[in-house]
Order: sequence, then C-alpha cells, then structure tokens
Amino acid sequence: MFIADLPYAKTLRDHLVRSIRFALEEDLGSGDITAQLIPAQQSSQAQVITREPGVLCGREWFEEVFRQIDPTVTLNWLKQDGDTLLANDILVELRGNTRAILTAERSALNFLQTLSGSATLARRYAMAVAGKALVILDTRKTLPGLRLAQKYATAVGGCQNHRLGLYDMFLIKENHIAGCGGIANAVKRAQEIAPDKKIEVEVESLEQLLEALDLPVDVIMLDNFNVQQTAEAVKLTQGRIKLEASGNMDLERIAELTGVLPDYVSVGKLTKDISSLDLSLRLVG
Repeated sequence: MFIADLPYAKTLRDHLVRSIRFALEEDLGSGDITAQLIPAQQSSQAQVITREPGVLCGREWFEEVFRQIDPTVTLNWLKQDGDTLLANDILVELRGNTRAILTAERSALNFLQTLSGSATLARRYAMAVAGKALVILDTRKTLPGLRLAQKYATAVGGCQNHRLGLYDMFLIKENHIAGCGGIANAVKRAQEIAPDKKIEVEVESLEQLLEALDLPVDVIMLDNFNVQQTAEAVKLTQGRIKLEASGNMDLERIAELTGVLPDYVSVGKLTKDISSLDLSLRLVG
C-alpha cells in the first residue's frame, strides 16, 4: 500500500512533511556535532534490518527524512509497506554521504519502527477476524501529531479507519447526550449543524439502543456491552442499522464476538498500546 491509495492522501502527505520537519528540528537543534567526527566528503553504504518479525510500514516517512537532510542519499528498498518481515530481513539499502546517513538515522528509524509497530499489531487483529463478517476499526487514541500516520499504518495492517478527527462525522457519546438532554435532542441538533455528515450514537444499555433505533443515525456504538448483551443487540437490530462494539477490546474479547457478529469492533489498542518494531541501521562499507 502507498499513501496515494488513500482518500486522505494529500492531507497525509502535508502532515508527513511537517511532522518530519519538526522531528528534525527537535533532534538536530544547532547541528549534529557527533557526525562532525566523520570527514565531510566521506561516503558509505548502509542497510536497515529488523531484529524481529512484523509488518513493514513507513517507507515514505523514512524517505522524507533523508530528503530533508540530504536528497542525494539513495535508497534501495527490498521490502514494501505491508510486507511480512522475518527477523534479520534487510529492509532498505542506503548509499551516500556518511554524515547525512548518521544524522538522519534516528529520526528515520523512529518513524519507520513506530508505524511498523502499529501495522504489525493491526495485522494480528485483522487475521483474528479473517473470513468473518466483522471489521476491525481504529480510533482517535493515537500518538499526538501522528494521527494520520497511524491511521495509515492500521490500514496497511489490514484494519479499517474510523473517523479521522472531530470534523468528518458525528460521534455522539455519553457526555454529548447528557449535555444535549437526551439522544433525540443530540441527533436533531447534529442534523441541523451538518446534514451531510454521518451520525454515530453511543449507547450504554439495550433501552438506549431501542431509542436510537428510531432515530436517523447511521451507526450505533455498543459501549462496554458484554457478549450476551451484544448478541441481544444484534437480535433486536435485525440488520436495520450498523452496530459497532467498543470498550477495552482485545483479541480475546474479539474471539468471543466472532460468534455474535456485530458489524464493527473498534480497538484503541491498535494505535495506543503499540510496541515499536526493533530495527537497526548499520554501515556496511
């Protein structure tokens, strides 16, 4: 998969360039004094390997770091975003100015290992529902400043994106309902504000579910329903509206839900509880 494959590609590309510019400002400050140990005109070859299995994600972030540091450094990718990796696989070969490679190393790896961690975890969840009529969604529980990057990573891993932010659809949760004086009032107000936007409503009981079913909403989120309650919700709904199960979802709970089959399960862990892939860059000549 490439950024260009996504409907939010232009926005993501803009975010990518800005986030890398900030990351480099943060890391370089007034300059890389340690790289000055290396003769200014020295050139080297290097390679990035993974020390553990996973799913590659973040090529374009890695490339942009080098583009901003020194665009003459050449990159030869042996793996693509979405590829399954084995321990000790070589991901990319680099050739160019030694100082530039070493200056860019940490920032480039930070992006690549973080996004690969998100994609790797997303792949596990996608595989858990393979062949089932159940879609895994990500959430807004992302690392600050990396929202769209992590959304891209979960898509690379095989899951689907929920809303990108607070602007592209309504998600009416318990506090919105309380502030509006009820579900019906909240939905009515949403239609008045942006009639072209989708509306999702969170419910915390079967009684609230029945209330929401009579309203013009697109999706109902079942907040912290157990398996039995979710099964009852599916039965009551009878396919009239899409149902999303949410609330501390993990692989064990999802395994239970594959026998109940709401339409979606949203998983904050995809972007919140990630472990970066263990990557290493080494000079090889």
